[in-house]
Amino acid sequence: MKKKRLQLNVVNVEDVEAVDHMEGTHWGGSYKSLTPVLDTVPGRIGVNLSRVPPGRTACPFHTHAREDEVFFVLSGRGVFRYGDTLREIGPGDCISCPASSGIGHQLANPFDEDLVYLAMGLNDPHEVCTYPDSGKVMIRSLKTVGRINTVDYMDGEANVPQIFTMHTTAGPAPRKRKSSGRQKSKKA
Repeated sequence: MKKKRLQLNVVNVEDVEAVDHMEGTHWGGSYKSLTPVLDTVPGRIGVNLSRVPPGRTACPFHTHAREDEVFFVLSGRGVFRYGDTLREIGPGDCISCPASSGIGHQLANPFDEDLVYLAMGLNDPHEVCTYPDSGKVMIRSLKTVGRINTVDYMDGEANVPQIFTMHTTAGPAPRKRKSSGRQKSKKA
């Protein structure tokens, strides 16, 4: 029997390369994935060490349909926006953002030193996020971020459904009947 090769599931934060994601002058920061063994498995929990420089926010105000998120502040100060409330955060604060609450959240750093925290959550391949400030939606399974235009359920559908056109031009494939293996008895 062939032995499975074990992946190293212990990492040191100093050995992990930071990923920068900066946009403009106020958006973005950097993070280090501390759970690389789990990152490739959809639906598993992941932990990132996140760093937000002064004057920046890590991401837009957003909600999650499927992924709970937890943040634990290690150093620096920041502000946490949850719905219509704003609260200052600092070292030792643990923030819970439940999925499906419909309440948006966001972390930002308006202060003069880096905000450093652990971000923990699932990596759900079917996650849907909404962005209330900008009206966007992210659908992870479609690898899409965009805006949804509301339309009537029947909008764009033909007056005569395509299935009827197909039936009259090509006809359906013959129905296959399973033999029950039983024979009908004849009445005398």
